[in-house]
Amino acid sequence: MLDSARLRAFRSLGIGPAWVPRAPADGAAPPAQALDPSAADSDLDRPKSEPVPGWEELALRVDGCRACPLGHSRQHAVFGTGSPAARWMLIGEAPGAEEDRLGEPFVGRAGSLLDAMLTAAGLDRGRDVYIANVLKCRPPGNRNPETSEVARCSPHLQQQVALLKPALLVLMGRFAAQTLLGTEASISSLRGRVHEASVGALKIPAIVTYHPAYLLRNPADKRLAWADWCLARGTISAALHQSGPPNQTSSDLPDAGESPAPW
Repeated sequence: MLDSARLRAFRSLGIGPAWVPRAPADGAAPPAQALDPSAADSDLDRPKSEPVPGWEELALRVDGCRACPLGHSRQHAVFGTGSPAARWMLIGEAPGAEEDRLGEPFVGRAGSLLDAMLTAAGLDRGRDVYIANVLKCRPPGNRNPETSEVARCSPHLQQQVALLKPALLVLMGRFAAQTLLGTEASISSLRGRVHEASVGALKIPAIVTYHPAYLLRNPADKRLAWADWCLARGTISAALHQSGPPNQTSSDLPDAGESPAPW
């Protein structure tokens, strides 16, 4: 159990106790999880051989991070939300004004659209997915992330991936896709196929799609995003159940190529 002081610290981050991994039902301790030491960053001020921290320690570290100027200008660090047992990990770009105010990713209009997208894909935000951003602090004026900011903040995201060990990454937006895949390619050229993201020692299937905020500005591309979500469902189904090739569309979803987006 978390003591009251730690619960208050979590509430200040906008994080509930669900972020703390539960022990298995039989009472056995969960296995230790470590990040590839080469992925560590000197700005974290810890030895490279130190194992990746747990959820609670990492959340508090992110809250106290001042490795770049964004740590001084933001209202709240936006750590993440969802289930620490999720098989899906959704990664966006950076917090916006509402996220910065509330300390939670994907709220406001973009968050409402993402919730609708998850529902259409048969997913529950609190149970089935873990949502995070490349940057944990809001860039002033919602400008694009700078290269130096991404470099300094990426170790936090790498550690989240190392803790979760997801079966699938859904990369929403250009900066998420380019950061996790190590490319400068455009969203349009990355969509429509399964990639492999290397995070430390992990090799994880990844699907690239449009950011919900982009879809609010360009609703005509919702049909393309729906195709991406159908591909994601088929990919994780194949990965978890070995039921078909990686690009197989899940049988419980309509043919995205012939259907408009249901949101």
